[in-house]
Amino acid sequence: MSLNELWFLLVAVLFVGFFFLEGFDFGVGMSTRFMARNDLERRVLVNTIGPFWDANEVWLLTAGGAIFAAFPNWYATMFSGYYIPLVVFLLALIGRGVSFEFRGQKDSAAWRKFWDWVIFFGSILPPFLLGVLFSSLVQGMPINDKMDMYAGFFDYITVFSVWGGVTVTMLCLLHGLMFITLRTEDDIQDRARRMAKRVWFITVPVLVVFVVLAFIYTDIFQARPILVPTLIGIVVVMYLLCAFFLWKGRDGFAFTFGGLGLALTIATIFVGLFPRVMISSIDSAFDLTIHNAASGQYSLTVMTIVAVTLLPFVLGYQIWSYYVFRKRVSSKEKMTY
Repeated sequence: MSLNELWFLLVAVLFVGFFFLEGFDFGVGMSTRFMARNDLERRVLVNTIGPFWDANEVWLLTAGGAIFAAFPNWYATMFSGYYIPLVVFLLALIGRGVSFEFRGQKDSAAWRKFWDWVIFFGSILPPFLLGVLFSSLVQGMPINDKMDMYAGFFDYITVFSVWGGVTVTMLCLLHGLMFITLRTEDDIQDRARRMAKRVWFITVPVLVVFVVLAFIYTDIFQARPILVPTLIGIVVVMYLLCAFFLWKGRDGFAFTFGGLGLALTIATIFVGLFPRVMISSIDSAFDLTIHNAASGQYSLTVMTIVAVTLLPFVLGYQIWSYYVFRKRVSSKEKMTY
């Protein structure tokens, strides 16, 4: 494996890890508006992700940093071409983070209601926008021979990209509801489990339609005629196992298999892209690949050494934090947020 391939794999792993971990944060944030019956229950839901959400976002920051360092041409084209959606995405993340800290700082129903809505929109917009971004990216965008992207509104907003945004949002919602079943107890846990069952029946058909649209609007099935269908088949199995354990009340297994389904869905996009990192809808000769978008070999070598050195510490810290805060959140305890 060359260093170019290794860093593409690392970027893919970072995004997959981000969606697996931050995906349930988004799902919990969305559920605060329609599952919680009162302010106490909303506080319980927010506290389920309180110790984790900021560390989970590190995966996204690291992925962006890895693209910047390893594939500067990819970074320049994507971040300039998707400037407005990414600004909205970042503002939504910032608003959600601020709301976690601010909602409990004033004894006012109007104050809390405002920040609760910020949590909701700060949780639903990021997965939707990322879904649109990755879907349009794999469908192809108008990139010229100078690696400049000149896209209009209907290049970003297509049937496939919008449905991709809806799909990722629904997958995160289901993931978040199953996380709530692991982190709460009593009535909230039971309601989260019942809602997860209903959402499953919406999410899986949405995902199936997304696969059909991907076959129509993209070339990933032609690019990887064996691997992509195989991965999609595994995704289907994961969600069937998720449903089986969900109906059996085995919340840990349901969460695991649902999370793997989400992770493999994102992984399939990267598999279909490889060795490309951005597809040109103008001419395939203008595609950005792991070769023409990459840094020099010396830079990749130095970054590889640094990554191998630091990665165990980052993973160790995150595993430790999940272990420390493994206890379920009860409405009878003092709420942090």
